[in-house]
Amino acid sequence: MTHTQVAATELELVDLDHWGMITNDEDLANTLPLKDIAMYELSENDSVSEYRLTSESSPQEGVPAGKYYHFRWTSHTVYPGVTSSVYLYLPHGAEEAESVNLMVCLDGLEYTGEKVRATTVLDNLVHSGEIPMTVGLFHNPGETGPGYPIYGGSTNRGVEYDTVSGDFARYLVEELFPVIRTKVRLTDDPKGRVICGFSSGGAGAFTAAFHRPDEFGNVISHCGSFINILGANNLPSMVRRAPRKPIRVWHQTGQRDVDIVYGNIPIANHDLDAALKYRRYDSMFVFGTAGHTLGHAGAVFPETLRWIFRDQVEDK
Repeated sequence: MTHTQVAATELELVDLDHWGMITNDEDLANTLPLKDIAMYELSENDSVSEYRLTSESSPQEGVPAGKYYHFRWTSHTVYPGVTSSVYLYLPHGAEEAESVNLMVCLDGLEYTGEKVRATTVLDNLVHSGEIPMTVGLFHNPGETGPGYPIYGGSTNRGVEYDTVSGDFARYLVEELFPVIRTKVRLTDDPKGRVICGFSSGGAGAFTAAFHRPDEFGNVISHCGSFINILGANNLPSMVRRAPRKPIRVWHQTGQRDVDIVYGNIPIANHDLDAALKYRRYDSMFVFGTAGHTLGHAGAVFPETLRWIFRDQVEDK
């Protein structure tokens, strides 16, 4: 990454329903084990879900909307030549604020969509003063890469989110944070930064904070894939063996989440919960009834952000 590249990056102001180049491994359907295909079909059926979005996830009268930017980013250091579609959301007033918190969402368009409506949640909670001024970075995985072991594919999602290393955290800090700083004054306090993700993104979020707690002090994981895709099954053991790190962790899964060739996600999340409790982390594990979807996540997303930032606002 160079200052020239950051300066040349064009942030396009777009509507909230903008759908850029999202990573989509359409050929996976031809390579997944049949048992896993059936498992995902059952687990992702939300028709029986008891979870619904609350009013805090809908536009409120008197709450101004923010600005939504889209930009294309080609990595030149951590993932050379790999291009991603990235979005930046600035709630009303963020550009004038002396310092802003940051929420990074992996598989970003899943979070700006109807399941979570993360940008609207930010608008409402910031406006009501229930969380500090917080901007959102919504990252979509690299569009070219080796795909997944066993499952196949042709994107960089597995490399970025499932690899247990500090690479993705370095990519965010060294390559994307400078772009954010062209628009707002980003806090340097890791307690003011939360990294969030679903499935592989949940594992990637935890991995980033675990390797760089100096940059990310909070984690939100939804149906986190702490299973053996590219080694995330080792994270609970790593937590137990390392001194406790200054990370606050909220993670969630459900009874109908998947049991696939890489491992069992409900069991893996229970294992991580036990490891976090063993090391006395500031953590919250929510185990519901849903499957491998963002349905439960969206229903409790406002509550989750309040819990993450609970000591950064005055009692209401």
